[in-house]
Amino acid sequence: MKCPFCGDESNRVVDTRLARDGAEIRRRRECLECGRRFTTRERVEEFLPKIIKRDERREEYDRVKLTTGIERACQKRPVSIVDIDRLVDRLERRLQESGDKEVTSRYLGERVMDELIALDSMAAVRFASVYQGFQSSEDYDEFFAALARGGPRRP
Repeated sequence: MKCPFCGDESNRVVDTRLARDGAEIRRRRECLECGRRFTTRERVEEFLPKIIKRDERREEYDRVKLTTGIERACQKRPVSIVDIDRLVDRLERRLQESGDKEVTSRYLGERVMDELIALDSMAAVRFASVYQGFQSSEDYDEFFAALARGGPRRP
């Protein structure tokens, strides 16, 4: 493991803890060269399905891309990074449990919408405006009406 500060490979583990309900090991390390400390995380490499885009292209699942989109929707909202990480963890668990080798971006977007509605309805609106491509105020009206009825509008 290279030190992110000086690039040296000599370091020692100072502390080890389980994280994310035991699904991850968090290690606190100290570089033997520069003396600075840094954190590494170990997770089991899990199988996640490919994502079928609207134009039929297939992409590898990308946790960073999904997290970034959710973070944008939650910007300036009372939603913590921990809440977002847990949301993405739940989504990944559902994808793994489905056993599917491929899922559509629409399926993934709907799961994100379900999670965001439970977490913060305004963040859900922001996500929906991009994911569903809102073009007018009527699109927002329909979305809010569907929320009031108990579920989001599906494209």
